[in-house]
Amino acid sequence: MYKLFCDSNCELWYKTVEELGLEVIRMPYTLNGREYFYDMGKETDFEGFFAAMRGGAVPKTSALNEYAYTEYFEPVLASGQDIFYITFSHQMSATFNAMNSAIAALKEKYPEREVRTVDTKTISLGAGFIVYYAALKYKEGATMDELEAYVNELVPHTATYFAVEDLTYLYRGGRVSGVSKVFGNLLGIKPILCFNDEGKIVNIEKQKGTKKALAALRGYLNAKCSELDKYKVFVLQADCRQACEQFVAGIKEDHPEADIVVQPVGPVIGSHCGPGTIGLIFHAKER
Repeated sequence: MYKLFCDSNCELWYKTVEELGLEVIRMPYTLNGREYFYDMGKETDFEGFFAAMRGGAVPKTSALNEYAYTEYFEPVLASGQDIFYITFSHQMSATFNAMNSAIAALKEKYPEREVRTVDTKTISLGAGFIVYYAALKYKEGATMDELEAYVNELVPHTATYFAVEDLTYLYRGGRVSGVSKVFGNLLGIKPILCFNDEGKIVNIEKQKGTKKALAALRGYLNAKCSELDKYKVFVLQADCRQACEQFVAGIKEDHPEADIVVQPVGPVIGSHCGPGTIGLIFHAKER
């Protein structure tokens, strides 16, 4: 027997998490001096969070420590069960150093138990996409070996693209230079970013204006999507519902058969991408 873990940076909706029976490691963020742990949208004030950001608040995110991971994992191991944890990209956070230390200590204490982790090499609903379909396999009774093989096959076919409204937040995270930020915002430049095969964010093109940026996102879906009859399309919006509705309408025009799931961006991811971001996740020929 084993338990399937994910973390809140996969951003699956809380009702979906409950239906799938997932164990969730909640990632922290701080806003106006108060620390929170993302609850997958259950009681999250999304509008308030992004309104605070638009008003000048600078939320912070942080890594979990070794003790926190031990608190999540040890009760499961002590009960005689193993752990399979599907993580967000290890390139995005130092938190996995603490996780590895916790796992090493727990393996010494529970040598008969197994803790297995798989890196999705993406984040937000990119990771959530992989967790969702892995959880369906888990509920069907897949072994750990079967589940690991399935996830490793799905990772290179999970495309995560997004367009941001304001370069300031990426600049704070070291994704763009100060000069690019100033002139990009003045000129209305909207960068299109995605995750590469190593799990790093890369800027693949720039568009002038939101309309062209969203058209570019649709272009990637049209060019690269595969098996839309089998996999959902996930769309994320960070306090930009109207633009998102228009974006989704365009996808439905292109792909009437697509099963589209729309969700808000959570505070941890939102701290880095900022309000006005729209994300697109789908099964692709290649990511």
